[in-house]
Amino acid sequence: MEAARDNNVLELRGEALGTITNQSSNEEIFQNKTLRPILKLQNDLFIQVFINYAAKQKGVFFSLTPEKKMAYIENVIQRDIKFRNSLKGMIIAFFTLDEYAEYIQISSNLNKRMMNMLIERLKSNIQLIEQ
Repeated sequence: MEAARDNNVLELRGEALGTITNQSSNEEIFQNKTLRPILKLQNDLFIQVFINYAAKQKGVFFSLTPEKKMAYIENVIQRDIKFRNSLKGMIIAFFTLDEYAEYIQISSNLNKRMMNMLIERLKSNIQLIEQ
């Protein structure tokens, strides 16, 4: 049963994104093979989730200057543990069983990478968030 799920997940996610070489660290390989395709796949959902989050926080975000919006995105993802965990769950849900086993070995390093990549992704989609 798990093989079918893993195949479906991999098919949905698509190919690795970014360069993987013999010099790539395990974290780099995981980032390019697993995290980048998931973040790309889930991009529209992350944007909607962030818009909803910002709206529930009295909509302060929408009246900020562009620089402050960037800082807000970063602060929220770093400081709001519940929100961060919910975003993390949206990523982990697309891991294969093998990837999950690998993830739990080095989760603190991968969590940092995951959140930094997500912060950058949201910042680069700021026009879509502002609407």
